[in-house]
Amino acid sequence: MKNIIKETRLKQSISQGDLAKLCGVSRQTIHSIETSKYQPTIRLALKLSKHLSSEVNKLFILEKGD
Repeated sequence: MKNIIKETRLKQSISQGDLAKLCGVSRQTIHSIETSKYQPTIRLALKLSKHLSSEVNKLFILEKGD
């Protein structure tokens, strides 16, 4: 699964730290999601969607084989 969290976050001038605080996770968690090293829970994906004002299915994209 790929995502556009970083691109969306940067367009809105939100730091990893600020997004992490809004979502109740560490900055390292946001970094891990952005680099596809960690797939967020549904709850966290919904929080990211809310705080980035974007639909979950636009932030996270399933690739062939997923």
